[in-house]
Amino acid sequence: MRRFIVTGLDLSGKNVVVRGDLFRHMARSLRLKIDTEVILADGKEAECTGVITAMGRDSLTVTISERRQIRGDGDGLWLTLCQGLPKGDKMELILQKSTELGVSEVVPFLAERSVPRISPEREQERLRRWQRVAEEAARQAGCPAVPRVQLARGLTEAVRGTDHDLKLLLWEDERTTTLAGVLAAAQTPKRIAVVVGPEGGFTAAEAAEAREAGFVPVTLGRRILRTETAGIALVAILQYLYGDLGSGPHPRPAPAQPIP
Repeated sequence: MRRFIVTGLDLSGKNVVVRGDLFRHMARSLRLKIDTEVILADGKEAECTGVITAMGRDSLTVTISERRQIRGDGDGLWLTLCQGLPKGDKMELILQKSTELGVSEVVPFLAERSVPRISPEREQERLRRWQRVAEEAARQAGCPAVPRVQLARGLTEAVRGTDHDLKLLLWEDERTTTLAGVLAAAQTPKRIAVVVGPEGGFTAAEAAEAREAGFVPVTLGRRILRTETAGIALVAILQYLYGDLGSGPHPRPAPAQPIP
């Protein structure tokens, strides 16, 4: 049975009308027909089972038969990736792969050495594009939830108010504090924030600002990773140690509630 993420649609009613890109994907790319059973998920840990009961030129209708909540075992790991805006389409690659790895939140920010600049009038357009990339990656990977994408105008805005148990700053100028050493001393964190710089890295002023916000600068030793690799690699390590990658807990559905 195919599963689709339908963020922005209300799944609480008896019938759900699907339009736009998802309709085209279901009806034209996959050629789904009336009476096909599907799963619709809202990207926020709720999902429904239903049957396609109507098909039009620009929409289809799914009649819901069961509704349930998707929940993890206990309180799962919350991962926030703050990524200095890189060149070209690297941000989309970072969003795709970090979504597959189960990141909870991605905060692209305009670092001092970021080459791309986004004008205020284009911010919402770019955010919508990034959110669609995350939604598509979540759909393909079968993720129960879609990470939230927020744009910050600078490092100050990206790290302001972070209340995570563990805060890591990947900094190329750090020489003594290793990632392995910090993780060995960590007390099984449940909320982790990671800050990664753009191609040019961080300035000393940005690193000092992150330290003041509680972030620990760490080195990866002799290993030098590109900006589009560093955050993904660290998210994978953290999910393996504290999250659901490998032998960790896997999301499970609550008992389905039949729709009368």
